Amino acid sequence: KAPFPPRLWVCGNPFARSWVEPCLYKTWPGRASRPAALLAGQAALLHPLQKSGLDPGPAGKARLRPGETILARPARHSGAPERARSSLPCQAKKGQAREPVVCGCRGSGGTMRRRGAGGVLASLAAWWGLFTGSLVADCGAAKGSLPRLRLSYKDLLATNRSLLFFGHRGILDFRSLYLDEYRDRLFIGGKDTLYSLRLDQANMDAKEIYWPPLPGQKEECFQKGKDPVTECANYIRVLYPLNRTHLFACGTGAFHPICALIYVGHRGEHVFSLDPTTIESGRGRCPHEPNRAFASTFIGGDLYTGLTADFLGRDPVIFRTMGYRSSLRTEMDQRLLNAPKFVAAYLIPDNDDRDNDKVYFFFTEKAAEPDGKGRAIFSRVGRICVNDAGGQRVLVNKWSTFNKARLVCSVPGPDGIDTYFDELEDVFLLRSKDGKSPDVYALFSTISNVFQGFAICVYRMADIWEVFNGPFAHKGGPDHQWSAYEGKVPYPRPGVCPSKTTNQPSRQYSSTKDYPDEVLQFARAHPLMSKSVYPLHRRPVLVKTNLQHRLRQIAVDRVEAEDGQYDVMFIGTDAGSVLKVIALQKGNFAAAEEVILEELQVFKMPIPITEMEISVKRQMLYVGSRVGVAQVKLHQCETYGTACAECCLARDPYCAWDGLTCTRYQPSGKRRFRRQDIRNGNPMHQCLDQNLTVDNFDQAEEKVVYGTEHNSTFLECIPKSPQAGVQWFVRRSPEELRDEVKTDDRIMKTEQGLLFRKVFRQDAGMYYCKAQEHGFTQTVTKIVLEVIESEQLEQVFQREQEEEPPRPPCRGPDPRLLHGQRMWFKDIMHLIGYGNLQKVEEYCERVWCGDRQLRHKGRPLKSKNMLDGGRKGKGKPHNERNRVPRQAAAT
Repeated sequence: KAPFPPRLWVCGNPFARSWVEPCLYKTWPGRASRPAALLAGQAALLHPLQKSGLDPGPAGKARLRPGETILARPARHSGAPERARSSLPCQAKKGQAREPVVCGCRGSGGTMRRRGAGGVLASLAAWWGLFTGSLVADCGAAKGSLPRLRLSYKDLLATNRSLLFFGHRGILDFRSLYLDEYRDRLFIGGKDTLYSLRLDQANMDAKEIYWPPLPGQKEECFQKGKDPVTECANYIRVLYPLNRTHLFACGTGAFHPICALIYVGHRGEHVFSLDPTTIESGRGRCPHEPNRAFASTFIGGDLYTGLTADFLGRDPVIFRTMGYRSSLRTEMDQRLLNAPKFVAAYLIPDNDDRDNDKVYFFFTEKAAEPDGKGRAIFSRVGRICVNDAGGQRVLVNKWSTFNKARLVCSVPGPDGIDTYFDELEDVFLLRSKDGKSPDVYALFSTISNVFQGFAICVYRMADIWEVFNGPFAHKGGPDHQWSAYEGKVPYPRPGVCPSKTTNQPSRQYSSTKDYPDEVLQFARAHPLMSKSVYPLHRRPVLVKTNLQHRLRQIAVDRVEAEDGQYDVMFIGTDAGSVLKVIALQKGNFAAAEEVILEELQVFKMPIPITEMEISVKRQMLYVGSRVGVAQVKLHQCETYGTACAECCLARDPYCAWDGLTCTRYQPSGKRRFRRQDIRNGNPMHQCLDQNLTVDNFDQAEEKVVYGTEHNSTFLECIPKSPQAGVQWFVRRSPEELRDEVKTDDRIMKTEQGLLFRKVFRQDAGMYYCKAQEHGFTQTVTKIVLEVIESEQLEQVFQREQEEEPPRPPCRGPDPRLLHGQRMWFKDIMHLIGYGNLQKVEEYCERVWCGDRQLRHKGRPLKSKNMLDGGRKGKGKPHNERNRVPRQAAAT
């Protein structure tokens, strides 16, 4: 799939008599290529080979003489085969995983070249990989940046790690989510619908409310030029608890925002209905557009929103509506908000005095302070007092306590030149147990056109408070530079909330309406703070560059482990996957070590993840995307393995070895035998009394691969952990001992296998693949390599030329005509035995004859799924599947 590295495919048709068809690469923009067919009878997209000296043949297929094979790999879209740049055939260059093309192996001049005569059976190794899975090899990646465990979409479902809900109509068009642990319900807002799900089984017992736009609003939306399918609907974007029995919900209403109350009853009642008498305008509470950036929070009956309040999206504003407090908004002044993109809003108390509570908004906006002339994009944190009532004569019905400061997330560089990540993507507030001084986790991206990068920075609230208590930014005129304001600051200090802790005995202010006009005028003219907010250790805890996908969302869980606390980050991507990461700080100013514990492919399609919520109580992660919502377990320790070393190497703070299995670590558990090594992941220390070498050859997976003498063969070995190294051993005969495989120009060890560029008969034997990681060794697979001598193949072709030409397995719709006809590929099968002949027959007949004949014969139709790994795809046209094998006489 798209996030994974390119793969090397050694392909060929072992059965065609004078045609050998390499892999078909289906290409999509922005995705890595994948083979769609390996056997004859399925078209091969090889028109780029015309420029490499190969005769393209009919339908753009490369003509190869009998016994020839080629190598293919992902490369560029240009259409020309790219030269291999190393001795490894088709080795992908860094950064080409998303750019598919066909290339050849290094030969004279480094271009595509033909393989030796008699090599048709060399591709039997590739064909046999259909049964054994021994076909793929990664083209290289930095092991340190790889996840230790990758779980696919199917893996998550098969192990009950995830549950998915796509709505009652097949697609949810998800927009909002509210996690209600009091009622044990998950409330979801989508397109024209609201859902109530169980927290423990998100795909069961779903209750639905259908809430379309009001009559006439959809037609008016369409008349104003909006898309009737994707925009002229009621997308639910606000969902908060109002009281013990009702939720407050707002939707876009086809560009006419509307709000209403949802009755959910008391705990345990499980009712779910909309009160139509409560429907009212949602202007200022919900954005008009379904995809416009938006942030909100609900505090004490008041709704705080950061949004654009008009139809055209030109009025950015921070609103307070509802509740008993007066409605307030920001002024239309670019000094306050300049084309902002709102990301998040949170209530963060300063201290125990509730009158000092403030709402913090995190957003990105255009800024002019770098040089006073040019424009830049900066990330900001702004705040307002919850008890702000506006001014009496100045700033009437406007915020009087609004301040903002820059959030800096940068990587220190040489000579003080830093690399900045200025585009704020998401913010997660990690609250402490006492509810005071939470940590702010912020996900940033670069705005550079040169490279794409992402970083996660952690901010302490103490550092944010220090900046807001510092000097204000000031600019004396259009030609002046920004500097710290050095004049007298009026009292009470602008941005301070009226409270007992801020009042002086001689001057008491119970409301912002009591503030002097000079205080409000100063606040209006100086909303920006002079100093910037820097992260913990003044550098990111995680940096990723040149990824194949964008990082979109972040959620964090603080976990108690044997040697302290760890913050586990769950990072959502735009490819439908979630990265589970920890950052280990080695020193106060040293770069943190990034440890990617798992990569979870939550959604089958590569679709952006738009929201994530953590339930610490249930140890669940709820992931939202446009197509649906997934419930994912935060951990599943048994998937790491059955050995102490495997559990230790996982470095997962959730898991520990209990003496028998890898299980959930419980800090308060009575069992003392718990082994973890999060910081080093070294099993030599934690599992010294355990067996660090797993050499159970009888239980290791065994495969059989056939190769033809003087042709290429590939032995695949994929360790469970991409971070493990691989060693190969071979036993030529049962009497001999195992020897380590010596690599050279002919035998090359790749990231995920052993490639024989030219196999000899003395290479036959039993090959053992061992994975090694931090002293732990285990046998991953054992492969029997059988080499077919070239003389045997020549005898087969010579005999076929002397005898009657073989007939195709089918030539018409009547299956009875097939009786007594010799299958033309059986002569080759004589060389390798008849063990899987029935599977080969069924597969080839499906390819050439279509499914109809197999139905008549009553044979099961699952053989093709067995051959191609269950891959689902668009079937080929009937006339192409029903074609006659090349140079097989039709009568």
